Amino acid sequence: MKTFPVSRRTFVKTSALVAGGVAVGAVTPVRALSANDRIRIGIIGVGGMGSNHLNSLINKSDAENIQVVAVSDVYQRRLSHAQATCKGDGYRDYRRLLDRKDIDAVLIATPDHWHGKISIDAMQAGKHVYCEKPMTHTVQQAIEVRDAVKRYKKVFQVGPNATASDSYWKARTAIAEGRIGKVTWAHGSYNRNARTCLFNEHQKIDPTAGPGKGGDDFIDWDMWLGHKWELAPKIAWNPEHFFRFRKYFPYNGGVATDLLYHKLAPLLIAIAGPNGEYPKRVNANGGLYIEKDGREIPDVFMMTVDYPSEWSLFLVSTLTNDAGIPDRIYGKHGTMELGHEPSLKWNGDFKEEFKAKNGGKEELKLSVEPRRDLENNWIDVMRDKGTLQCNEDLGCATMVAIKMAVESYRQSKTMLWDAKKQRAVVA
Repeated sequence: MKTFPVSRRTFVKTSALVAGGVAVGAVTPVRALSANDRIRIGIIGVGGMGSNHLNSLINKSDAENIQVVAVSDVYQRRLSHAQATCKGDGYRDYRRLLDRKDIDAVLIATPDHWHGKISIDAMQAGKHVYCEKPMTHTVQQAIEVRDAVKRYKKVFQVGPNATASDSYWKARTAIAEGRIGKVTWAHGSYNRNARTCLFNEHQKIDPTAGPGKGGDDFIDWDMWLGHKWELAPKIAWNPEHFFRFRKYFPYNGGVATDLLYHKLAPLLIAIAGPNGEYPKRVNANGGLYIEKDGREIPDVFMMTVDYPSEWSLFLVSTLTNDAGIPDRIYGKHGTMELGHEPSLKWNGDFKEEFKAKNGGKEELKLSVEPRRDLENNWIDVMRDKGTLQCNEDLGCATMVAIKMAVESYRQSKTMLWDAKKQRAVVA
């Protein structure tokens, strides 16, 4: 087997950096949070998703006793707007924000290739972290972040939305009780279709902005790339890469990391439990069939995953047709449809076995209850209430399978997970 190479040097360098006179590798204690404490939050990355979180957190400031006190972004226009919105401080270098001893927690909504480094830097600085999906950009970064959470004992939430849906948690209980028999496979999809691809339509290019501009037009391109820390290759200013980074592999994994991460994490909750499960074997296929605009990512992507506990998964994401396949879990005795209310029905010759586990019923729905959204759940757990909807273990297990699928597609190879060495290898 050929080892799938992933560099560790980014994180080795991180521990040696000095930010604002404080060694990033040094642990800064954070003050204990009680139910009555106001949680002071900084947001790093205030583009589309970061701005959505900013507005959401501001709107719930009084109800949740929180305050957004600082924001950070390498694009001055975004930074100025976010700073005016929260009436707080703004920093182009996120490390200045992390230097603040009065900030309890940070929300990270940067491009994917920065998630791992900023998450570790934040926890080293004593902050709790909410990291937008995907958890990281590489397998090794995911392992490093997972281990850092346990080392620094911080609250670390990852942001795949459906993990806050009670449907998957009720499904977990039903599967654990054997109500559809042994689960052997599942499938799901997250598809889109638009006349102008959303990766272009939603990420519009500002032709006035760039690294050579002044005022609100300034972009710190070198910092955004992160080539100093080997986060992405050093290239000349490219507005297409900056504003539409989801189309290029140096910064993300395309529809796999942008969309299917949302699908895999909740399905892992339902089938494997709240900490997920690492894969055994991953394959992916697809291609760039229609959206031929210079992008690197495919517009049709399909992945299969085999798991050690003996079940398989099929996930699809396309940008060419939005008619998808439902979230469905197949057991030996019955089938489960995941929707607003999960439904269970007997299958094959196993009606009596199904009825015996389901109160004599041949078909039924599981009742679901409202759950706190991911932001509120994060806030609750920082106050020692409840448990995270997507913790570091689930986030890491999801990231490993997704990234292995991306590499399977790019290399046209089957990828295997070496559980002992915690690394992906080519079969």
